[in-house]
Amino acid sequence: MFGVGLELKYQQSKRLNQTWPGRYIWLSLLLLMEGLLHFIFVLEYDILMSYAVTAIVVSLIVKMRKRMIRITMISAAAIHLFFIVLVFLGVLTNSIGDELVAVPKKVMNLYQHGSWMNQIQYRLFHFWELRTEAIFVIPFNICMFLIGVLLVRIGAFDNNSNGINIRKRMMKTGLLVGLPLNLLLFVPGGYFDFPVRYVFAPILSIGYMGAISFLIEKFQAFSLWRVLEKVGKMSLSCYVFTECFKLNFILWMGPWIGWTPSFILRHFCLGINLFVSMLFATLWLRYFKMGPMESARKRLANLTIRKNIKKDLKM
Repeated sequence: MFGVGLELKYQQSKRLNQTWPGRYIWLSLLLLMEGLLHFIFVLEYDILMSYAVTAIVVSLIVKMRKRMIRITMISAAAIHLFFIVLVFLGVLTNSIGDELVAVPKKVMNLYQHGSWMNQIQYRLFHFWELRTEAIFVIPFNICMFLIGVLLVRIGAFDNNSNGINIRKRMMKTGLLVGLPLNLLLFVPGGYFDFPVRYVFAPILSIGYMGAISFLIEKFQAFSLWRVLEKVGKMSLSCYVFTECFKLNFILWMGPWIGWTPSFILRHFCLGINLFVSMLFATLWLRYFKMGPMESARKRLANLTIRKNIKKDLKM
C-alpha cells in the first residue's frame, strides 16, 4: 500500500507539472526522523525508518521505464529470497535458532524489570544490532513497493470492469495460495517463521486487498468502512499511538506474557490495537481535520521546503 500511495503521488506530480521526487524526498526524510524518535523513545521494533529509506529509493525507480522497474523488482525479490533461504537453512541446522530465541527473552526481561531510561540506553547502545532487520528487509520492501506501483499502473484500483476483474484475481490467488502457506507458521519449532513472515505473508496480503475491495463493493452501506477510513486518514498517528499502547501493555501485563501462548497474545494484541485505533481516530477527527502526527509532518515539510526555496532564490 505504501507503493500504491507513492505511485499516486508520482502521478499527481506529473499532472501538476511538479518536479519529482522533490517534496516527496523531504516527506520521506521526516518519516525517517519520526521512525528514529519512535525507535529511541518507544520500541525498537520500528518499521518507519526502513520504509522511509525504501520510499526514497523507489521514488527514483518509478521514473524508469516499465521494463526496468520489473527487472529491479525481480532483482530485489531474488536478493531477499537468497537471504531468507540462508536464514531458513540456519534455523534447520540449529546454527542460529538459539540466538533468535535468546534475544526476545533478553528484551522481555528488560521491559519487565528495567526502567524507561534503561530501555533507551539499550536501544542506543545496540542501535545497529537492533536495526539489522530494518536493513535486511529493504530489498523486500523495494519489491513490495514496486508491486504496489505496478498494480496502480495496470488499473487494479480503477472503478471499472478491468479493475474489478484484477481485484477478483488478487483475492482468489492471494487467499488460495497465501492462506495454506501461512498455516506453516503453526509447524512446531519455528522453522517457518521467517519464510511465512517475509515470503508467504505478502502473498496473503494481496488476497486481503482483493477481499476487502470485494466486501466494500458488495456492502457499501456498511458503517464499519467509514470508521476504517478514518483510521486510514490517521495511519501514522494510529501507528505511533498503538505502539505506545503496546509498550504500556508489555510493562503492565509483563508477568503473564511469559506463559501466554504467542498465538493467543498476537491476536489479542491485534484486536486491542484495532479497537484502540478506531476509537482514537473517530474521536480525534470529530474535532480536527487530520491526525496529530500528520499535521506535525505537514507543517515541518512546509517549513523545510520554504527554507530550501529561500536558499535557492538567494543563490
